[in-house]
Amino acid sequence: MQNEEIKAAILRGDAATVAQGVKENLEAGQEPGHILNEALVPPMVEVGDLYEKGEVYVPEMLVAAHAMKAGMEILRPELVKAGVEPLGKVALGTVQGDIHDIGKNLVGMMLEGAGFEVLDLGIDIPPDKFVEAVETGVDIVGMSGLLTTTIPAMPVVLQSLEAAGLRDKVKVMVGGAPVTEAFMQEIGADGYAPDAASAVRVAKNLLG
Repeated sequence: MQNEEIKAAILRGDAATVAQGVKENLEAGQEPGHILNEALVPPMVEVGDLYEKGEVYVPEMLVAAHAMKAGMEILRPELVKAGVEPLGKVALGTVQGDIHDIGKNLVGMMLEGAGFEVLDLGIDIPPDKFVEAVETGVDIVGMSGLLTTTIPAMPVVLQSLEAAGLRDKVKVMVGGAPVTEAFMQEIGADGYAPDAASAVRVAKNLLG
């Protein structure tokens, strides 16, 4: 299957065609890294750009991300076998006391679509779990919070990383409805993303 067809299938949210296309192209001898960079990453970049221009909305991003994920499920083991290095490793979690995960999940799918390795910690994550993730070796920690009552957990995570002597070993991104650029600066995080599309750009900038 042409990579253009896979790209078009991602944009229309056709997960079955994406999975089939990735499988066919691997069987035809295409390099896993080539499939990633030519078929899976470009449509996710395009969706992100369209979202930032206000031409598509969260539902369209979600269907594209789900379709891309179907291709990644097949491609990921092959990328590992081929020794294709991810852009970086990101641990994502919704902070303690908060069980919202749609935003976090979308950020994870967009990052994966851009070539990052994503470790999804889940929801209601206490500070020590973020610390453990950094100990296993991640480049970025992403914290999400959707409630004004739960975002005070974010500086606690930063303090825990500091106490463990790990703060300078990792970049920390924050996001979620009540989070702002000013809040990010106030608590001493490294990056703030108002939405999933900009999260990819912020992550790339942080790893520079």
